Amino acid sequence: MSLPNLLIHPGHPDFLDLPWDESVSDWEHDRIVEMPAGVHRHPVVFVAYDEGVYVVKELPHHFAQNEYSVLTELENRTYRSAPPVGLVHRGWVDDSEEHSAAVITQYVTHTFPYRRLIAGIGFGKRRARLLDSVAGLLVELHLAGCYWGDCSLSNLLYRYDGGAIEAVMIDAETSYLRETLSDGQRLEDLEVMKMNLAGEMADIAAEKGVGIDQADLRLGEDVEATYLALWEELNADLIITRDEGFRIRERIARLNDLGFSVDDVELDPTDEGNLVQMRVHVGNRKFNSDRLRQLTGLAAKENQARLLLGDLSYFLAKNGYASDAHRAVGVFAWLSGVYEPIVSQIRTVWPGDDPVQGYCDFLHHRMRLATERGFDVENDEALSSWMESGFPGFD
Repeated sequence: MSLPNLLIHPGHPDFLDLPWDESVSDWEHDRIVEMPAGVHRHPVVFVAYDEGVYVVKELPHHFAQNEYSVLTELENRTYRSAPPVGLVHRGWVDDSEEHSAAVITQYVTHTFPYRRLIAGIGFGKRRARLLDSVAGLLVELHLAGCYWGDCSLSNLLYRYDGGAIEAVMIDAETSYLRETLSDGQRLEDLEVMKMNLAGEMADIAAEKGVGIDQADLRLGEDVEATYLALWEELNADLIITRDEGFRIRERIARLNDLGFSVDDVELDPTDEGNLVQMRVHVGNRKFNSDRLRQLTGLAAKENQARLLLGDLSYFLAKNGYASDAHRAVGVFAWLSGVYEPIVSQIRTVWPGDDPVQGYCDFLHHRMRLATERGFDVENDEALSSWMESGFPGFD
């Protein structure tokens, strides 16, 4: 059997037992597993090892090398792209051939393709959350200096994140990285996105047997509008007087509410004398997830973390643990007495595959009950009601 050149990140299998002398389209191997997947431009297989499930995507060497390089660098800049694991080069095959190379990535857990979100000829009540997720991802990528070049619904995977939907970039063969992107590069990327989304929505309408005039062709334009508003929010300069320090705290708090960490605040004097120009340098969109991990050791997606932090704060205030002196004890009490017992029950009965999302769904149901009744509902009662109601989520 011919063996290719393999470049593999430490901590993963060597993948030497796979039949690399054949195109992945022809593989018949006991490591191959079926996983949720969308439409692929290139041949893709999923392989299972003790370390987890991996995605092997076959494509010409130049594109494979570019995708691997971009995804590797993005690991240091954002958390919304598929984690790269390896690059495969079949030296005996012409580099322009589809099966000359392959990129190996980790399978992104709890994800699904966009067609699972379709309701009728569009996305129904999930539409707003979908466009928020795509716009938010594009903002994060552009802040990281990444020009995508092929943003489409098919080149993303999605997963529930509390009451939101998180989009994850899985295709980077046409992407490139810069220290910063120009406005022209960002707007060009948005134009590609709008064209791709319009085509996909037209395809959905055709599959449903309706005319193109009924297709949701404005989805890309609405993603762009959401993107532009968020970009302005993150990058707008603020003019303040020297005694308005509270407005700096308010600006940072607003960005943190959006999930973004703040790396630096730049304050420059103006010609007005008493006025200062404030410019914020925004970091990754993981403020709440980082804070949750620091406080509790729990790993969660950004909006999940925001909901869990809210539940933790409610518990601390309700039980007298709000002061700094008692917070550590209160966090332990919440973990051992509330979160872990409920998650343990969720694991045994909930049909979903992400127990953290299950806990968020439970919190949402508890809030609904409290709103309807006009008073707090205890966890045991809310949990029983959630189970008996068929585990309702945020939809």
